[in-house]
Amino acid sequence: MTEPFTVAIDGPAAAGKGTIGRAIAARFGFAHLDTGLLYRVVGAATLRGVPAIQAAQAVKREALEDPALRTPEVAQAASQVAVIPEVRAALLDFQRAFARRAGGAVLDGRDIGTVICPQAEVQLFVTASAEVRAERRHKELADKNIDTNLQDVLADVKARDARDTDRAAAPLKPSTKAHILDTSDIPVDAAIAKAIELVQHAFQFD
Repeated sequence: MTEPFTVAIDGPAAAGKGTIGRAIAARFGFAHLDTGLLYRVVGAATLRGVPAIQAAQAVKREALEDPALRTPEVAQAASQVAVIPEVRAALLDFQRAFARRAGGAVLDGRDIGTVICPQAEVQLFVTASAEVRAERRHKELADKNIDTNLQDVLADVKARDARDTDRAAAPLKPSTKAHILDTSDIPVDAAIAKAIELVQHAFQFD
């Protein structure tokens, strides 16, 4: 495929949108962008003393590969800089250019269907209860030998949800075209299968 085709996936932290996005990209040969990493790059820079807007204006794609972006401290910083309208504006062109690249693209984040790619051919809103998402995040951190407890993780998830949904700039919400996919009570394989079915239907894959 040479024409642009965009899959926009939004949802709160630890709902499974990244897992689903990577699976879609692998299935159809699309490029994948976890847009949250853009904000983690900016957040990590602020922890080093770089002003957030300056950091957003200087983001390079190779910076997204840094494994240090996956720490809880960087996640917190990313959530805080994501509420700054100038930071979001600075990252807009990067995301839109990626979305309309030849060969298809999958982007997951908080405002892909509502702001970045409102005309995306497929839009998904992946969600789950805060408790289920906290359990997933706690396990992920434990698997990385990061010491934390479930109650702290749940409090963090709820705080991030509040920042994402209450911010003035591009609040987290489903677009009017989004298919809602609640992963609270279904296995990840079932969620992936449903998402792939939606993409196949939209693109009329064999």
